[in-house]
Amino acid sequence: MPHDPEAEAAVLGALLIDGDALHRVTPLIKPEDFHRARHQFCFAACLAVFTRQEAIDQITVARELQTQGRLEQVGGLPYLGQLIAGTPTSVNVEHYAAIVAETAAKRRIIGAGNRISELGFDESSDVDETMRHSVLDVYLQGDIGDVSLTDEPPLQSGYSDFDSILGGMQRSDLLIVGARPGLGKSSLALNICTNAAKAGQTCGIFSLEMSREQVAMRMLVAESGVDSHRLRLGLLSENEQNVISDAVGLLSGLPIFIDDTPFQTTMDMRSKAQRLQLEHGLDFLVVDYLQLIQGGGRRQGYGENRVQEISEISRSLKGMARDLNAPVFTCSQLSRVVENRPGHRPQLSDLRDSGSIEQDADVVTFLFREDRVFTEEEWEQHAPGRPVPA
Repeated sequence: MPHDPEAEAAVLGALLIDGDALHRVTPLIKPEDFHRARHQFCFAACLAVFTRQEAIDQITVARELQTQGRLEQVGGLPYLGQLIAGTPTSVNVEHYAAIVAETAAKRRIIGAGNRISELGFDESSDVDETMRHSVLDVYLQGDIGDVSLTDEPPLQSGYSDFDSILGGMQRSDLLIVGARPGLGKSSLALNICTNAAKAGQTCGIFSLEMSREQVAMRMLVAESGVDSHRLRLGLLSENEQNVISDAVGLLSGLPIFIDDTPFQTTMDMRSKAQRLQLEHGLDFLVVDYLQLIQGGGRRQGYGENRVQEISEISRSLKGMARDLNAPVFTCSQLSRVVENRPGHRPQLSDLRDSGSIEQDADVVTFLFREDRVFTEEEWEQHAPGRPVPA
């Protein structure tokens, strides 16, 4: 049967010398994807150690294997040491994990083929029934051909018209909402996040523009309905204070996790999202906003290189949505061109530094007002959410 013991050992060795590498391989492989039983046991032990929020190393994994009664089966501490000695670095752990996943998929295909062959030789079975089983047998083999049969329903945004048009937010979808400054793309994203969390979905927010406190304030204002200006100045009536208190109690109990680290790359966000998924689960992710994501870990100017970077970033966001099997709702700026167009109705080409955003996204939606569009200069002169004189 297809297998690669060296790749399996390399994955385990990488985890033993760098436990943080676990979140880089869990989207790719499961314990049963390892061919050798002792490698399955070792990987399962790493997962168990991580679940307890302990550091993954030779000692903690050995202790977990001992607890499970499997330490001697895998070869004891000497074998764990052998795994470490054979893997000098964890840099290529994803490559080795991909090899393990590929050989596991091949074994599943062979297994499905054998079962199909057995059905073909079964003279007592109906031909149509045999064909039906044959097709199902192949399509139910893990991730072969990216085919996934799941009864997980799409997530609802809480906006009936939006959900009616889309049929809900499909898992693994990249959704883009574009708008000029001041038209509410961040507020929409946060409101959808709150609605999803109220429905029991675990949500993550990468806020590259606003601080954690600003995000919390926006969510609090939206939930309470209290005027944001009065809240900031502390000019609240007794009734408004009670409303705010109730809203704080509600929001603090929701499964929403906020990361306000600026200047992040998609790799940074992917790593954090995968860790969040491992520790708490992750059903919905907000990224605010796309043009603030760093490309390749360094800042560059807006020009041809930036367009190429945005293309890479949008592809990475789509890949992240697929890896997490969760909708990734991403805010995007629009170019100034939309301000000069009659009616101000946005087009796909208005996505700033668009690159391949419209190609990578599963859904693109725009926010606009035909009666008023804020320019960059007006936005800089007025606080967010404040009225701009007509």
